[in-house]
Amino acid sequence: MPGNKRGLVRGAVALFAVSFGVLGAASAAIAGNYDTGATDTTIKLGQTMPYSGPASAYSAIGRAEVGYFKMLNDKGGINGRKIELLSMDDGYSPSKTVEQVRRLAESDEVLAMFSMLGTGPNIAAQKYLNAKKIPQLFPSSGASRWNDPQHFPWTTGSQPTYRTEGRIYAKWILANKPDAKIAVITPNEDPGRDYLAGFKEGLGEHVNQIVSEAVYETTDPTVDSQIVKFKAAGADVLFNECTPKFAAQAIKKVAELGWKPQIILPAVSNSVGSVLTPAGLDNAVGIVTGAFQKDPGDPRWADDPGMKAWREWMKTYNSGADPADIFNVTGYTMAQMMELVLQRAGNDLTRANLMKQTQSFKDVELPMLLPGIKLNTSAEQVTPIRQLQMARFNGKSWELFGDVIGE
Repeated sequence: MPGNKRGLVRGAVALFAVSFGVLGAASAAIAGNYDTGATDTTIKLGQTMPYSGPASAYSAIGRAEVGYFKMLNDKGGINGRKIELLSMDDGYSPSKTVEQVRRLAESDEVLAMFSMLGTGPNIAAQKYLNAKKIPQLFPSSGASRWNDPQHFPWTTGSQPTYRTEGRIYAKWILANKPDAKIAVITPNEDPGRDYLAGFKEGLGEHVNQIVSEAVYETTDPTVDSQIVKFKAAGADVLFNECTPKFAAQAIKKVAELGWKPQIILPAVSNSVGSVLTPAGLDNAVGIVTGAFQKDPGDPRWADDPGMKAWREWMKTYNSGADPADIFNVTGYTMAQMMELVLQRAGNDLTRANLMKQTQSFKDVELPMLLPGIKLNTSAEQVTPIRQLQMARFNGKSWELFGDVIGE
C-alpha cells in the first residue's frame, strides 16, 4: 500500500458481539434505499492518507482500516454487502487531498469519506464535501471545527478535540507542578493553534508561567534549535505538541542536552512504536500523555478479551505492522465506528441516514477504548470520543493513572 495511489479494501461485519451488542451477524442483503456509492451488494467509501510525506507515520491508521474491512468482507459483509474502501495517498498535502477527494467523489462515486487523515487535508476538503452533501465521517484529527454541525452539517468528529486535550494537560500541570516554568512547541498549522488555545485556557491566570513558545513547519529538518532555546529559558515543563517525527526528535534532543523537564506528549504522538522507540525508550521514561485507547504494550491488558481479539486480527489482517504502534489500534477502532454506522443504517444507505446514525451514539463501548470511555453523539454534539485518562511511560509501556476525564 505505501506509495500506491490507491488501496482497495473490502470489509464486512459481525465482530465482538460480546463487546458491543449493537452489532449482529451479517444478514443477506435485500433491496434498499440508496444514494450514490451503495447497492444491493456493495458500499463504497473513500479516504486520503499520508502514505508518503512528513506525516507518513500516521499511514498505519489507513493500513489498519484496510485490514479491518478485509476481515469484515471475509465474514460476509455488513448486512450482506461488501465494503470497498478506496484509500488514496495525498502525501499530507492539502492541494493533493482536494485532487484525490474530487476523484473519489466524482469519478469513483463513493457514498462517504471516512477517516481522512490530518487537519489541513480535512479542512481543504470540508467545504467541497459539505457543498456536495457527502458525509465526511470521523476525520483522523482532533480539530474543533469537526464539531460544528451548524456550519458543516455533513462533517463529524472522532477523537477528543485538541482544545479539550490542551485544557486537560494545563490543569494537570497546575495540580502537580504549580510553580512550573513551561515551554510549548506546536506545528504552525491549525492543530497546533487549537492545542495552544486550549492549553492557555486551561492555565487561565497562570498563563504567564509559559516562559518560551515556538512553532515549527512540517517541512523543517529538525526542531533542535527550539529545544535549545527552551532549555536556555529555564523551562522545567515541556509541552511537546509535535507530530510523530518531530516529537521523537524533541525527546532525543532533550536527552542529548542533559535537560530534565517534565515532558507532556499529545495523544496524536504517544505511539511507543512510532515516537518513543525512535526517540530512545530510556529517554522517554516519565513522559505523560492523555489516552483513550488500550496500549498494546501495557501488560494490564494481557488477558483482556478485546486486546486478545485485536492481536489475532493483527496476525491475520495486518501482519506486517508493528504491534507496539498504537496507530494500529486507532485504525481498528475508527473502522469499528464506521462499521457500527453502516450496520445501524441497515438498508437505508442514504447519505442523510449515515449522518443520522453518526449522531445517535449513546454510551457505546468498543473493545479497544479504555474502560469508562464511551461513544456519545447528538445532533448538536458530533464528536463521539470526548474523554481521556492520563498515563505515564515507564520505559516499556504507558501506565494509566487517575480517573477518566471528560469535558
